[in-house]
Amino acid sequence: MSRRPQTDLAVLGALSVEPMTGYALRAAITSTLGHFWSESFGQIYPALARLEEAGLVGRDEERRFTLTDPGRVRLRELLAEPIERSPARNGLLLRLFFGRTLGREQCIELLQDAVREAGESLATLAAIRAEVEAENSPDRDYFLLTIAAGEAGARAQAQWASSSIASLRQSPDQPHPRD
Repeated sequence: MSRRPQTDLAVLGALSVEPMTGYALRAAITSTLGHFWSESFGQIYPALARLEEAGLVGRDEERRFTLTDPGRVRLRELLAEPIERSPARNGLLLRLFFGRTLGREQCIELLQDAVREAGESLATLAAIRAEVEAENSPDRDYFLLTIAAGEAGARAQAQWASSSIASLRQSPDQPHPRD
């Protein structure tokens, strides 16, 4: 699936939850899906125009975008397509891979930041979990699945970063050959 159908999937999916303006859609994607997906205004607005022209979204009396019946069909089609895996882009791992050049102490600092960020993510996700659990939404169980994935990832990140710090502190420093 190329970038365009994935943007369409995010937009149609978000509109399946509730009608929204373009601005509210971007905010919803950022605040809700943003824990595992991102879209920019530059992707959302052209997608909305294209989807509206294709009859997959419409507008209600308040000028909010709404999902049409053909839009629901298209959303189901997109959801049923195989997931396109794209290579991860992880700046932390890129730096650690070249850690001998960066230096042990800087690598440890990066890993400590990763532990702190994982803790912040867990706190944020706990607050979101509490909100979702308090709602009586038909999407509740599915939203909780994605929250659980985020929690598991944050816990794994914290555990990995902590053990990596311990490993770096125990192993002898290897100078770079150019030093």
